[in-house]
Amino acid sequence: MIRRAICTFVVLAAITPHVLADDDSNRRWWRDDGREAHWARPCEVKQESKHGEFKREVKCKDGIGATWHGKWKDEFWDGPCHVKLEADYETFKEEVKCEGRD
Repeated sequence: MIRRAICTFVVLAAITPHVLADDDSNRRWWRDDGREAHWARPCEVKQESKHGEFKREVKCKDGIGATWHGKWKDEFWDGPCHVKLEADYETFKEEVKCEGRD
């Protein structure tokens, strides 16, 4: 369990600076509804948020610029939020659903 949490943290720590370098809107995703697509060269980033839900998909053509390695899936709870992570050679997907967030 601790090993999974550490691995997940390492992966997210590696991805987040490159993908969200100056994206301040990520800090308030649970309050706002919206869609956003942008490029964090050389990758395309799509984000969608609804009240209590957040989805992010990062696509790096031919794996160029991807900071994650291999193909894997992970699911865990982070407080009241259920987090699903999925990655393959070109795509990283993150889905967060929270219960009781205001």
